[in-house]
Amino acid sequence: MRIPFRPQGVPVSRASPAFLVSTGVPARAASAGRAGWSGVVRRADGWRGLLGIALLAACRGAPHAAPATLQRDVSQETLLAAPVTLPSDTIAYGPLPLQVGELRLPPGRGRVPVLVVVHGGCWLAQYDRSYLRAAAEAFTRDGWATWTIAYRRIGDEGGGWPGTLDDVGRAVDHVRALAAREPRLDTTRVVVAGHSAGGHLALWVASRRAGERLDDAPAPVGDEAPPLRVHGALGLAAITDLAGYAAPRGCGSAVRRLLGGEPASQPSRLALASPVARLPLGVRTRLVVGEADRIVPRSQGDTLVARAAARGERIVQSIVPGATHFDVVAPQSVAWPAVRQAARSLLPR
Repeated sequence: MRIPFRPQGVPVSRASPAFLVSTGVPARAASAGRAGWSGVVRRADGWRGLLGIALLAACRGAPHAAPATLQRDVSQETLLAAPVTLPSDTIAYGPLPLQVGELRLPPGRGRVPVLVVVHGGCWLAQYDRSYLRAAAEAFTRDGWATWTIAYRRIGDEGGGWPGTLDDVGRAVDHVRALAAREPRLDTTRVVVAGHSAGGHLALWVASRRAGERLDDAPAPVGDEAPPLRVHGALGLAAITDLAGYAAPRGCGSAVRRLLGGEPASQPSRLALASPVARLPLGVRTRLVVGEADRIVPRSQGDTLVARAAARGERIVQSIVPGATHFDVVAPQSVAWPAVRQAARSLLPR
């Protein structure tokens, strides 16, 4: 089923500077980061639903116009107002209203890599994929086919455990069916990118193993076939440690609702769902984080990098000086060059 998407919004500018690369020494924990979610949640009505991730960067394709200015602290309102001009199809990957995604294809006839984009928003129903359309379009202009997915969230019927994770698995596995109808999609070059809580989901879905089941799930995660093999996972301001992110207030309070209980009371679910508990992830992984992110602290990425190193797995984290939470999904921001480079690096050589 296809539902046409009508472009809407207002123009944005583009950007490009320096970033630091880390492969693993934890920095100071920033407890203020988790608390920062409460401010975002209070402003939720202003953004009409959003968050998360997923996105990736670019590989081949038409070059971007030269950036005018590089921006910091891009707001969610700015992202929602960004113009969306490329055509897209909204395609169902399941029978439920929220089991849909937006497919965008770059110009041309050749085969193209696929970037699955997973939005964030504390896993909550009031936030949707709208704020990631500008990023998805920017990646499409770079030569990616982008598949920006919706999924059931906390507050939706069937959202939370296990529906939220199961939907994301099904959406990623549906790339096979998309490729059957759009032969340009190269299923040997699939990367999953997610922002914030969507970064958690991207890391989780990329690390699925054949035969793995979520407890309480009536069937294997995703489609009946083995999980689609992806070549990379990109976490943008990603939540990587559910137990470490859990908090009484703000976005961290949603961890309990996602798991169906406090992390300490749900050890099996935590082991299945938290990226730090799934190490080694078994897939090439990059993280990009803003040094000034007060919503998901840098310590989330540092923890994953350090624990992965202890298990013999290398995860690379790029830290963008002065960048904040939404800069990593804003094509006009100082963080965007790091995001594009990270995404490109995950493609098979």
